[in-house]
Amino acid sequence: MDETRKRMTLVRLLYVSRAVGPQTTAVTDSILSVAQGANRQRGITGVLCQGQGLYLQVLEGERSVINRLYNRITQDRRHQDVELLVLEEISQRRYADWSMAHVILSEDDPMIQLRHPEFDPYSAAGQTVMKMVGELFATGNRIRNTSAKR
Repeated sequence: MDETRKRMTLVRLLYVSRAVGPQTTAVTDSILSVAQGANRQRGITGVLCQGQGLYLQVLEGERSVINRLYNRITQDRRHQDVELLVLEEISQRRYADWSMAHVILSEDDPMIQLRHPEFDPYSAAGQTVMKMVGELFATGNRIRNTSAKR
């Protein structure tokens, strides 16, 4: 194998989409249970923020693996208006311990109301949305335990 193929290029991808139907616990649990197993196998880490009819998801992993997953997401009938906000090469994972962390976006959430009162991820700068996801992730009381560690 040549030297270029040996080196793994890690990327972080952030996208936003709108839910096609209601964001029920059953739908979310289905998404998370499939993602957790598959992500562990493929070396993908990240966080899913969902609520108020939106999905914000950060995916980290090897570039070709993340590209294939994102392409599948754009074809997933549970999503509409899928839009890529950030794709960046990284040297270190931000969500290394999470096969898929889960943050619920509630309209009563003080983070949403106070810090981001008119938040629209479709018009916000990608890095602004990435920062908000990081802030939401940092508040542990909003995170469902979906650890990557076995």
